Amino acid sequence: MCEKRRVVLFIAVSLDGYIATENEQLDWLFEVDGEGDNGISAFYETVDTVLMGRKTYDWVKKETINEGFPYQDKRTFVFTNQFLDGEPSVQRVHEDLDSFVNQLKQESGKNIWLVGGGELVSSFLKADLLDEITVTVAPKLIGKGVRLFPETDSKHNLSLKQVQTFNQFVELHYVVDRL
Repeated sequence: MCEKRRVVLFIAVSLDGYIATENEQLDWLFEVDGEGDNGISAFYETVDTVLMGRKTYDWVKKETINEGFPYQDKRTFVFTNQFLDGEPSVQRVHEDLDSFVNQLKQESGKNIWLVGGGELVSSFLKADLLDEITVTVAPKLIGKGVRLFPETDSKHNLSLKQVQTFNQFVELHYVVDRL
């Protein structure tokens, strides 16, 4: 029997728990002295499917307008009730989160990357659909912004799988324990 695909959150976060500033900027992240691409290429090879919320999708499109959509070589799904325009490799998801993700997990293939944002991450945690969390912590305190984990009633235990450093960044890789 083949191993079930896993949903993995792979994301950078400030030391005080933010993934972006109040105006959804990531400039603070690029001010940190890293090492190479800080592990993103190695991780990218382990996934063949990308999931994100509408705000994250809009941000990625805006920030990569000159380079082209960065996930064209992956199956990409955006969770939104609104119609998507412009990117042929992206599909809209507006059905039940549980059934959609569980169907993806049953398909053969590599792991599934949950890109973000915070609201979608909360929904995945609440529905117990997240299998692994890899956060790359930047030594920055930005004070306000978009939280990685918005307030929620769901509680989860995590087991540390690996710690890796990329100069000033620290990558923490956790497995979500099933209760």
